[in-house]
Amino acid sequence: MYKHYWLGLVVLALISPLGLLADGTAWGEWDGDKLKETLGFVPQGMEQMGDLWQALFPDYSMKFLGDSTFSQYVGYIFSAIIGAVIIYAVILLIGKLLLQQKHNSICQNKQS
Repeated sequence: MYKHYWLGLVVLALISPLGLLADGTAWGEWDGDKLKETLGFVPQGMEQMGDLWQALFPDYSMKFLGDSTFSQYVGYIFSAIIGAVIIYAVILLIGKLLLQQKHNSICQNKQS
């Protein structure tokens, strides 16, 4: 049954470059310049902290593959796969921590 979920995630990752066909930018992926253009101002927190984080693949492109459309497609797919793996790992870690906590509380109750 879980194989079907993985297959679904792979399909979603492979079709993620469809976003390149859309005009404009994706919701929530705005930098300060785009916000200023759209809203007329940049929120203070974003202005102060905007340069704190630099993306691993800016604009989803992999510069070592050049500036081609292929580079963007690969960047979208690779970003989708990395994102899915990170989310899976975090959920797995939280699950293990919760199970360990439950196990510890059961052991403490038995000792009492």
